[in-house]
Amino acid sequence: MTTSSTSPAIETRDLNLYYGSFQALIDVNMVIQPRRITGLIGPSGCGKSTLLRSLNRMNDLIPNVRVYGEIRVFDHNVCDDKTDLVGLRKRVGMVFQRPNPFPLSIYENVVFAARVHKTAKGSDFDDVVERCLSSVLLWEDLKDRLGKSALELSLEQQQRLCIARLLAVMPDILLMDEPCSAMDPASTQGLEELIARLKEEYTIVIVTHNMQQAARVSDDCGFMLLGEMVEFRLTDEMFKIPQDERTRDYVTGRYG
Repeated sequence: MTTSSTSPAIETRDLNLYYGSFQALIDVNMVIQPRRITGLIGPSGCGKSTLLRSLNRMNDLIPNVRVYGEIRVFDHNVCDDKTDLVGLRKRVGMVFQRPNPFPLSIYENVVFAARVHKTAKGSDFDDVVERCLSSVLLWEDLKDRLGKSALELSLEQQQRLCIARLLAVMPDILLMDEPCSAMDPASTQGLEELIARLKEEYTIVIVTHNMQQAARVSDDCGFMLLGEMVEFRLTDEMFKIPQDERTRDYVTGRYG
């Protein structure tokens, strides 16, 4: 899979997804440009997390899932049966709602994926750890505690560490499924500032139940309802001049 400077980072074309007989995504079309933050909003059960997990085919791990249409990552249809799923998930990493550090040292958490994917040699691991922890603004705080258990960190630090673990394999795209949902307001602000900083190097797609967060951090925004992408546009326009009445009702708090 090669990257073109002119290609969208992600494009879905008439994407439909079923869990057994239940249709969770209905003809979803969206285009995400590189190095932008895209927010996905909508009420619970609208399909936004399903859509997010489709982008690196995490839904394949669920029994009886069927997908129709195309998901193109840098113009490569990743729904193709010949897609290297390990390579795809290395390139399109996932951050989950709750931090999930391994019960290992901080150092071993960062190098774990690099070791598995062989993206760095053992002699380079020290540099990988410093680079990745610096990218998530943890290096200065943790450089003297790298042998400590990752489980001793605060929730915000654990989530930053999980992001650093992804960066160790040099992805292009970061998928974030409500990454601040378990955090207090101060930690949420810190992680939002980090996400904005990461946009300089990565394409980011974030699912959030918090409309204010979507308005703060995203460049583009998609509003989903009952499995459909009702509206997808610049975030500022979405919240100030929504084109669909359903979007207007949602962002003004009339339902959802």
